[in-house]
Amino acid sequence: MKILITGGAGFIGYHLAKHLVSNTENSLVLIDNLQRGKMDEDLKILLANSRVQFIQADLTDPEFYKDMPIDFDHVYHLAAVNGTKLFYQMPQEVLRINTLSLIYILEWIRCLEKKPKLCFTSSNEAYAGALEAFNQLPLPTPEAVPLVISDMYNPRWSYAGTKLIGEQFVIFYARAYNFSAVIVRPHNFYGPRAGYDHVLPEWSQKIMNQTEPFIIFSPDETRTFCYITDAVEAMQLLMDSSTTHAHPIETVHIGNTDEITMFDLANKMFVAVGWTPKKLEFESSPQGSVKRRLPDISKIKNLVGWQPKTKLEDGLKKTFEWYTKHPKHQ
Repeated sequence: MKILITGGAGFIGYHLAKHLVSNTENSLVLIDNLQRGKMDEDLKILLANSRVQFIQADLTDPEFYKDMPIDFDHVYHLAAVNGTKLFYQMPQEVLRINTLSLIYILEWIRCLEKKPKLCFTSSNEAYAGALEAFNQLPLPTPEAVPLVISDMYNPRWSYAGTKLIGEQFVIFYARAYNFSAVIVRPHNFYGPRAGYDHVLPEWSQKIMNQTEPFIIFSPDETRTFCYITDAVEAMQLLMDSSTTHAHPIETVHIGNTDEITMFDLANKMFVAVGWTPKKLEFESSPQGSVKRRLPDISKIKNLVGWQPKTKLEDGLKKTFEWYTKHPKHQ
């Protein structure tokens, strides 16, 4: 099978590629502009495989698509500007890059004689605004809930906006031009090589430095966390499934169902790595942060029989061990 992964040097892209190339019948093309993804040792080892090709390119440049490889069976479109800090720092670029890259990918697929099956990574951010706007959202949350931007002037929702409109682009392009698509909504994927701007990498750095006091933002907010190897397996199963081929467009949650407060998560991590700070401090998250997130994953269980395997304690330990070998200053 010939597979394209955009954002192939990023967190999900790298782990997805590593998972897919383990099947010797697969050949991969990874595209990334390397603005956030890194050509590090992990990626270099992956690219040493003769069945993996890497292309450095800007997916917002329409000229690139004139020489784009073709004849793919599957396309995983992961490329996007992500990271809460960036939503606030450059929301206009989040909107521009995420939307343009998707539009150009869809236009490229539209013009192909052989149309690949597409996987688009949306986000649980796409519906999180419903809880803030109306103070109600079913928990566990199914896929079929209203998608809401609760405050158009809050830059936090720039990313969610691109995913909300992105889902519509995928649905109506797939319908109009007759190709299959899976829209996945990730719920807090975590693990090694996830950058340094998300909560668990930041905590790993603080634990390595034995930072005191240890600050926890919004300790009473809840999340679920899905280890990255479980997550990419779910994506692959959805794309390979004959069930999702029979239903041309599916929107599916990928996540865990073990809801945990940020305070309890921090304590689990302290136990997993064998260090506990002497003093904790608590601060509020930026405006727009969501109180609770808990996905209903019954749909993916019914479609492909997937459920997460990695215990949170084990995933936290593996994540911390990777970051101890790859501290931020390198």
